[in-house]
Amino acid sequence: MEELVGYIVRCLVDNQDAVEIKSERDGSDINIIVNVAEDDIGKVIGKNGRIAQSIRAIVKSVSAKEKIRYNVKINNK
Repeated sequence: MEELVGYIVRCLVDNQDAVEIKSERDGSDINIIVNVAEDDIGKVIGKNGRIAQSIRAIVKSVSAKEKIRYNVKINNK
């Protein structure tokens, strides 16, 4: 799942080298933490958070068959 989120985020930003994707397990949940450069945070979140919501919807639909819930958190460096 990290690869999918990383691919989507790298396609959106200008500074692809600054993108860092980490995952942390929290019981039955997995938190995917996305760190991007400060200049690119708006491109990943989008107007009114629509791009971030879309990324979360894609992750949710891909992981629907699994019994693990993924949470995507977007941070800047």
